[in-house]
Formats: sequence, structure tokens, C-alpha cells
Amino acid sequence: MRRGRREKKTVHPDSRFESRLIQRFIHMVMRDGKKSLAEEIVYGALGIAGQKLNSQNSLEIFQKAVENARPLVEVKSRRVGGATYQVPVEVRQDRGTFLALRWLRDFARSRAGRPMEERLAEELIAAYQGQGSAVKRKEDMHRMAEANKAFSHYR
Repeated sequence: MRRGRREKKTVHPDSRFESRLIQRFIHMVMRDGKKSLAEEIVYGALGIAGQKLNSQNSLEIFQKAVENARPLVEVKSRRVGGATYQVPVEVRQDRGTFLALRWLRDFARSRAGRPMEERLAEELIAAYQGQGSAVKRKEDMHRMAEANKAFSHYR
């Protein structure tokens, strides 16, 4: 018998924007418990993104970038008989947000050369404009779900 879902931890809003979403992202960017460094990176990236897009509100840029990268469906492997099917499943909103934040972080890390602030800013700007690796990953995921729609009855 399965147990129920675990209660979600409540994340306190960040100090600068009073946003829980940005605080979650800071926690994701953080390595080895160095939170102040993660805050510097995230706030620096938001500042750079705001300057490059000539916008006063970096929070809106961040929210729209996350929204553009958030998937609505994903595929999960499901064994039926001897075959494994890729079954499309709708993504809950909190999981979709988690995936979007993770993709933004990972694709920023994988860019070469410049400091993390600049790489993250570029990834945020690209996602804000509906481009970039994170948005491409979302579109690939949607395409795969569409292609495997025939197996949705195995859900």
C-alpha cells in the first residue's frame, strides 16, 4: 500500500523581491550551502537581464521566463506486458515550475566561458523571449507527448 504525499515545505520569500519563486531558484542555484553566493548570482543575473531588456521590473522578466519554460505534459515510461511505452501525463503546476527552474539552471551552467551571472542572464533573456535551451526542451517534451498520444490510455 502506498503512503500519501508528503507535505510541501513552505519556502519563505526572498529579501529583495519578496518572491517565493526567486527564493526557490536561489536554493536551486546554491552549491555546498553557499547561499550568499547563490543570491549574488541570481540577483546579478536578474539585474543584467533587466538592463539588457531595458526593463525596470526584473521580477516580471523572471516570471515570464519560467512560465515560457514550464512544461504542461511529460512522458513517463510504463511497462505493459513485455513492452515499455512512453505514456503522456499532465504535469502538476508545482512540478512544471520545478522542471522549468532546473532546466534554466542546468542550461546556464552548461554554457561555456563567462561568469555564471552572465550565463544565467542570457538563459533568462532567451526564455523570456520564448527561445533558448530550456524552452526548446519544453517543446521537445510536448512533441514527444503528442507523438505518443496513442498510449495515453495506459495512464
